This record gives sequence, structure tokens and C-alpha cells, in this order.
Amino acid sequence: MTKIVKLQGLQKKFGKFQALSDVTFTVEAGEVVGFIGPNGAGKSTTIRALLGIIKRDAGQAEIFGKDVWKESLEIHKRISYVPGDVALWGSLTGGEIIDLFMKLHGGGDKQKRDYLIKRFELDPKKKAKGYSKGNRQKVGLIAALSVESDLYIFDEPTSGLDPLMEAVFQEEVEKIKEAGKSILLSSHILSEVERLADRVVIIRQGEIVESGTLDELRHLTRSAVTLSTEGDVSQMEFVEGIHDFTQKDNEATFSADNKYINAILTEATKLGVKKFEAVPPTLEDLFMRHYEG
Repeated sequence: MTKIVKLQGLQKKFGKFQALSDVTFTVEAGEVVGFIGPNGAGKSTTIRALLGIIKRDAGQAEIFGKDVWKESLEIHKRISYVPGDVALWGSLTGGEIIDLFMKLHGGGDKQKRDYLIKRFELDPKKKAKGYSKGNRQKVGLIAALSVESDLYIFDEPTSGLDPLMEAVFQEEVEKIKEAGKSILLSSHILSEVERLADRVVIIRQGEIVESGTLDELRHLTRSAVTLSTEGDVSQMEFVEGIHDFTQKDNEATFSADNKYINAILTEATKLGVKKFEAVPPTLEDLFMRHYEG
């Protein structure tokens, strides 16, 4: 596959503070990569380095095979970017700002713009100084989605939006994904990332601590299992791969290492299985694994 974004050993210091120490990941053509981590982990710093807004101290950073610092003007012609807090010109209307952003990008689809204005329920005739944070985000999103780009970079794009508008955003992202575009999505809404992302990259204290598809990451952690049997279910407590075993009547709940699920089920069948439910970990479980404590 074609690598649209390539980061290798990216480093950035602010004074004595090491903001990024070893950031390495890629975004392939037609792929949505969810980039997650709490505030201060290095997400926005990584994105600003990718956009050529700040200069990296070390490592490799490329978009479309071009250096993000040296060839940023060429790169920006083919990308759309929405930050987590869109700053606007207060004396212009939302519609005027959207048109200006589209013009700066080199055109755009006016029919799509009008469609998106309706979908996001934005009043385009209102001056930006009267907009709430959510409406400022809508202006940025509409402008970014109204132009044709090969890479979309969203940094907390739904910040300030209500759940209904978050759903509209997710539906529109699915459309550009279906069109074969690449997307880097940084978001604190894990359900949003879980719904949209092909691959997840987790950053902690300036380093990538985990990356892969959700299925790949789920192999690294445990599923929640509920089991009831005809025989004495307490016999399952010491089976290899079972943790946090609790029992009520003849029903047990426990967490299970995924690589042992088959062996656990084999042991359970010896007792006569009445109920066996295994729920894989959510993205939130995977995320918290790296941040609890």
C-alpha cells in the first residue's frame, strides 16, 4: 500500500521538556487512523509538526513522500485540516469564512458546501463573533469537507459539538473513507475512533505505546466472560488464563486471556455449558490499560 503519512523517530523538545521522544507510525492510502491519548500526550504537537507549523528536532516526517517542513506548501494543496478550536474572523459571516477557506484551498464544491451547511444546521449569515464554540467547529468542518483532498487531518474535530452533530460528522467521514481518502483522526471520543478507524495509534508521554487494528490490539488484552454450567462452576477458577473469578450461585464471571479462550471453553464443556458469553475489550479498555495509575 502507498504510505500517505510516514513518521519515523519524530522528536520535539520545548526547552527542557521532551514533548515527543520517538513517534513512529504511518497512514496508508484509503485508511483511517485513530490517534488517541490524553491531554499532554503529544497528539497536537505531532500534528503541528506534520503540518509544518513547528519544526521537528529529529526524525523523519513525510506526507505524500515529501518532507513536511521543506515542502509544506505543496503538501497543503492536497490536505484538509480541522483543529480542536477553530479561530475565525469575528466580523465575517460563517458563510463568508467557509467560502474564503475554500478559495484559499483552490476551489471546492459549492453544492456540497450548501448540503453540509444544512446537515450541520449552521446559520451561514450570522457573524462569527456571535458563534458558540460548536458553531465555530462547524465552520471548520464544512470548509474542510467541501474541498477535494487526499488527506484529512482532524484534531479533536467534534470538540463543542452536541451528540447529534457528532453523528453527522461521523457519517460524513465514512463517506470520504468510502471514496478512498486517507484520514488521521485525533479524538478523545473513543466510540468515535472505534466506529471510524481501521487502525489505532496510542500515544503516551510523547511515545507510541501501541498501534494496530482493533482486532490485533484485542489479542493483547482480556475478554469479559460470563459462564454458567450444569456442574460445579467453581472448578473453573484455577483454569489457566482465567483472572478475577467471581461466582454467584452457579454462574461465574471472570476475565480471560484471549489466547486461552478455546482451552477455557474446552474445560467448561466438561461441566455442561448452559451459558457462555465472551465480550472482547472495547477501545476504552485498551486505552485505560496504558493510563490507569
